[in-house]
Amino acid sequence: MTTPTSAPSETRKRYRPYVPENMEMPEFTLRAVLLGLVMTVILGAANAYLGLRAGITIAATYPAAVIGMAVLRIWKGSVLEENIARTSGTIGEGIAAGAIFTIPAFLIAKAWPSFRPADAYWKTTALIMVGSVLGVLFISLVRRVMVEDPELPFPESVAASEIHKAGQRGAQAAKYLFWNIGVGGVVYMLGRFGLFASDQDLHFAVGSLGRSQVRLGAAGSTNVVAAGGTSMMAAPSVSPAYLGVGYIIGLRLASIQFAGGVLAWGLLVPLMIFFLGPRLKDFLPADTPDNWAAIAAAVWRFIVRPIAVGGMLVGAVYTLYKMRASLTQGLGKAFSELRQAAPDQKQQARTERYMSSKTVLGLIALMFVLMCFLYIHISGLKLPAILAAVVMLIVGFFFATVSGSLCGFIGSSNNPVSGLTLSTLLIAALLMVFLGVSGTSGVATVLGVAAVVCVSSSVAGELLQDFKVGYILGGTPRRIQLAELIAVVVASLVMYWPLMLLHEANIKAGGIGFGDRQLSAPQAGLMATLAMGIVGGDMPWPLVVVGIFFGIAMIMMQVRSPMLVAVGMYLPFETTFAIFIGGVFRSLGDWLAKRRGFNEAQMTRVDNAGVLTASGLIAGEAVLGLVWAGLQFAPKWARPQIFSEPSYLFGGMIVMFLLAVLMIGLPLTAAGDPSEPAPPTAIM
Repeated sequence: MTTPTSAPSETRKRYRPYVPENMEMPEFTLRAVLLGLVMTVILGAANAYLGLRAGITIAATYPAAVIGMAVLRIWKGSVLEENIARTSGTIGEGIAAGAIFTIPAFLIAKAWPSFRPADAYWKTTALIMVGSVLGVLFISLVRRVMVEDPELPFPESVAASEIHKAGQRGAQAAKYLFWNIGVGGVVYMLGRFGLFASDQDLHFAVGSLGRSQVRLGAAGSTNVVAAGGTSMMAAPSVSPAYLGVGYIIGLRLASIQFAGGVLAWGLLVPLMIFFLGPRLKDFLPADTPDNWAAIAAAVWRFIVRPIAVGGMLVGAVYTLYKMRASLTQGLGKAFSELRQAAPDQKQQARTERYMSSKTVLGLIALMFVLMCFLYIHISGLKLPAILAAVVMLIVGFFFATVSGSLCGFIGSSNNPVSGLTLSTLLIAALLMVFLGVSGTSGVATVLGVAAVVCVSSSVAGELLQDFKVGYILGGTPRRIQLAELIAVVVASLVMYWPLMLLHEANIKAGGIGFGDRQLSAPQAGLMATLAMGIVGGDMPWPLVVVGIFFGIAMIMMQVRSPMLVAVGMYLPFETTFAIFIGGVFRSLGDWLAKRRGFNEAQMTRVDNAGVLTASGLIAGEAVLGLVWAGLQFAPKWARPQIFSEPSYLFGGMIVMFLLAVLMIGLPLTAAGDPSEPAPPTAIM
């Protein structure tokens, strides 16, 4: 490990930033910051919508870079202004990921009486703000050693910096994003207005009720079990957002997640219905309607989902185990950086000036005090709340560093934040059990620790990537830190509102809010189940244990991502099916590109245009999805219905076909001349 005095000079000899350190140009300007704040609110809200419905968030770095370049080029903004706008604009995605993984769990676990502003706004905002500010501060302590480490490839950061360097050519790609934001929004609203049906349930018999039976013995044995019933399976949702997610993650990952849905609705639900048949209703909640569709949905929710929770638990642990070398390396670098003396800021070049360690540590101490008061307020306990704050501070710093290290290796799109949060939740839950704390207070404390750690880890990973982009381009670290702090405060103040809007609108439309089929919030459901099970003593352990063994079996079979399979079991089938179809569209587009003989540069342009097209469809549906949620509180005339009974077969399938033509054909038109140099690769 190099000494603190030698590191900067060696770095200058080894690497020269795109904007020289002795060059001054506009960077931290009002227009750049305001543009970044607008993007962080919009992209954060869009990811909140997507995460609550599909259990997945999409990295905002690429769209933010393209939008920032396109807008600032109008005013002839500098590359460093573009970097500040992108830096501010991406952090909303990190905050959204942290928020949706944990905040709904308070309501699912009944730790909060409601999600109305009077009951939840300030608690939600305080948890998110404390977590996000701590994420900025934690990663600031270890920023230098990790950003300058040549062994960390930072794939998304390098790609983002190349997009900024590409100049006007990179900004021209914005047309694929902006046009498809409109397409995604229009398609979504037409479905809501009844031009076509977005979803369709398919019912099928499992045996024959009254005649089917299973003989438990040799031929002729009278030991038989009556069986038979009716199950169902959903067709893929006609959703621009779900199709876009599938396109971005690709066919392989989409197939793994869809496999979980097939296991749930093609194996477990029909199996339960076949064996239990009409007696099944005796084991379900008393208010379950007397029809097979409702019974199948109840089997999935109350039997299959707890099994999926066990699978997610094993998947999260396995993910962290596979990354044990990176985790250890990241923590080692963090401790090494903290042991070094802070360099003299006055003698440092512009590109090496960042917030002093004294300032950072002082702000961390202030956040710790505020966190103690916050946990006492949430739980109504004093000593357990203070101990929980101590645990959060220690574990939060470790996992923020780990998150940054993982982003350096694999990018924020693949950062296992939910696995880190799950580990924190288990530690906090065991602490509450040790202290003898149980019931709602203990559950609220555990979820409070998990929420702060989840947000801080997610924000830390995003920020370290932004530091790396600034390092490559020649940005000023201290200005990047300031821009991030402003952005996380603004995003924290507004993030509650899209969550509340989606939750209340779902209830208004006849759902149950968070945890409903249309608002699954799978990670939050997992957190709530574990918190209630360990601290509250309310967990269907036999089903969870079955899921644990199922997860172990997947590991033994060398399944690439057991966590993704379990999430697929937890999500509605129409969601995973649509994501899978989006992956098929991506695969067909790649196949056609190869058939046309495109070279590597053309394939890269096609890939970039495809990712921007998919990102636009996602953002369009997400933004208009929030608008539709708001319309649930408006008079009925604001929600006109074109057809009283819209068709899925003749309406939805036609729209699905048109979206396929768009998502496959439009990127192919961006191939360009084979002699043109390759552009930066898409970083999704």
